Amino acid sequence: AVQLVESGGDSVQAGGSLTLSCVASGSTTCMGWFRQASGKEREWVALIDSLGITRVRESVKGRFTISRDNAKNTLYLQMSSLEVEDSAKYYCAARGRGGCSSADTVYSFWGQGTQVTVSS
Repeated sequence: AVQLVESGGDSVQAGGSLTLSCVASGSTTCMGWFRQASGKEREWVALIDSLGITRVRESVKGRFTISRDNAKNTLYLQMSSLEVEDSAKYYCAARGRGGCSSADTVYSFWGQGTQVTVSS
């Protein structure tokens, strides 16, 4: 099994920036970021496959950038122009085989999450 460890969550003011990181203990195919706000269902945020092809949720497009360093088995999420609505616990997810999907059920490996709180 691949273990995922996220870091980088923090409390920031609206308009601020944060970069989340996720270190994987082994190789993966698709990696992604999901988030779950209090009282809401988990939703996908951004995905990236092993070739670097990305998908970004419409509501964060232009503000969030996903990237990965395969040599370091590390996933990143650069977040800028943060909005109060971005407040959530952010989870790193990964697959050992297969392509990217926005469906969280296909991801075998999950981190424990890192909290992002954006205040007005």
